[in-house]
Amino acid sequence: MKTTIVALLFLTLGLHAQTEMPKVSLKSPDNKQFDVKEDFADQDKIYVFAFWATWCVPCLNELDAINEKYEEWSKELNMQVVAVSIDDSRTQKRVKPLLNGKNWPYTILLDGNQDLKRALGIANVPYTIVVKNKKVVYIHNGYNQGGEIELYDKLKTL
Repeated sequence: MKTTIVALLFLTLGLHAQTEMPKVSLKSPDNKQFDVKEDFADQDKIYVFAFWATWCVPCLNELDAINEKYEEWSKELNMQVVAVSIDDSRTQKRVKPLLNGKNWPYTILLDGNQDLKRALGIANVPYTIVVKNKKVVYIHNGYNQGGEIELYDKLKTL
């Protein structure tokens, strides 16, 4: 009984921790500061936080797949993709060249110290969090071809 209560307490705390975006500041590649909780808080706008890294092929595939549909989705839905690079000091120098080649329309943020990743309890990438009205409304870990359609279907319901 005692073990069950402790397990339920940890489960409840874990779920509560991810119901709202944490107050974490990150920089863009051009050194602009963003507070992920306050700067992405427009009423009724859907924010898709896609966590990725330059060395993560599924991450790049997911962001490329979303990019193919992004203009169409943005017209239909009040949405914005925020691509959060978790590249650390060893691989962060690869971010800008990769972005120059991709020409993604997303807001790009750098989580080099992995403060946001840790605050959200993210273990690995790709990891997608959908936020609406400052609340986390959907979480998905991993990417397989066609996964962007599942994401789009979920976004349409919000």
